[in-house]
Amino acid sequence: MTPVEVVLYGAPGCHLCDVAKDQLVSQRELMGFELRVVDISADSELEAAFRTDIPVVFVGGRKAFKYRVDVTELRRRVLALSQTGL
Repeated sequence: MTPVEVVLYGAPGCHLCDVAKDQLVSQRELMGFELRVVDISADSELEAAFRTDIPVVFVGGRKAFKYRVDVTELRRRVLALSQTGL
């Protein structure tokens, strides 16, 4: 089974992005998801789409969080997607 992908969109110098990344890294092994961190400052389209909302976190391709990560909700979403095999 393919692990659930969690994507964090953020930018350098963003304190909330650093906090979200730390939370996601600490939960990655416990929950068994893949984490991809995307720097929006390197892409003008991503910058336009997310700059005022970062950090933005997608779980399994769906927007799950902005500004802050709720670890309990993250766990629920990852578990649900793991069980469905998506």
